[in-house]
Amino acid sequence: MILFIFEGKDDKTYFESIKRLFFPEKSDTFVCTYNSNIYSLYTKLQEHDTLHGMLEVNTVSVFKEILLEKGDETLKNIREDEVSEIYLFFDYDFQEKARTLQENNQRLSELLEYFTDETGRGKLYINYPMVESLRYTKQLPDNDYWQYTVTRQKCQEDKFKHQVHEFSFYGANLEYIILTIKSADDEAKKQEKTDAAKQNWQHLIVMNVSKSNYICNDKYEIPVEADNQKDIFDNQLSKYVETDECRVAVLNSFPIFLFDYFGREIANIENS
Repeated sequence: MILFIFEGKDDKTYFESIKRLFFPEKSDTFVCTYNSNIYSLYTKLQEHDTLHGMLEVNTVSVFKEILLEKGDETLKNIREDEVSEIYLFFDYDFQEKARTLQENNQRLSELLEYFTDETGRGKLYINYPMVESLRYTKQLPDNDYWQYTVTRQKCQEDKFKHQVHEFSFYGANLEYIILTIKSADDEAKKQEKTDAAKQNWQHLIVMNVSKSNYICNDKYEIPVEADNQKDIFDNQLSKYVETDECRVAVLNSFPIFLFDYFGREIANIENS
């Protein structure tokens, strides 16, 4: 079983479309939502003594306990030995004010060093500045995607989420990436919708992995392998966050995960 842990409900909605488009029906996947941000997760993991080498505890057990404390029984009947891979998806949320930006950056850095192996503790993916970055694009493919950034101030003013609707070529319509099959659709229509959504996801894969390569290596081109999540974070800090403007390069983790998981062929890219 593959366990996917998401920050919130929107992430789960996007994943359901990803699953229908790219994962075979036989794939045994299980989804849960944490319903709080990455910095809350850090605090909870500290409380369970799982950070800093204090105690090595299975991630499934830790999340099961954390969710049960919230009255969420999603993982109640999931056994540790049933889960072969774990993927976590959270937002950078650098507008969060409970602690200083520097404190939050340190905590996220530790988490990225802790969650590095999907077959062990789990592998952590980060959205910059948040999951809505997936929709921060003009008509696909968007050749200007590599340039898009957002300031911390704009995120603190809660303008990024609202700006997405205005900035996106597709507005509030999600059908270009969310596969929606209606009962009245015949087989030809279903295939047409599937092909269109898959092609748009393939554009997003190319755009995001190319941009992560630009962030890390100053090359807006498709890398041989996806850049390491910790490397992306470190370069986001040095090149964008820790500057006078305090901004971040808009980047979404779902396309990068797909590239990571399936390789270059996921976007119809030849390996040669």
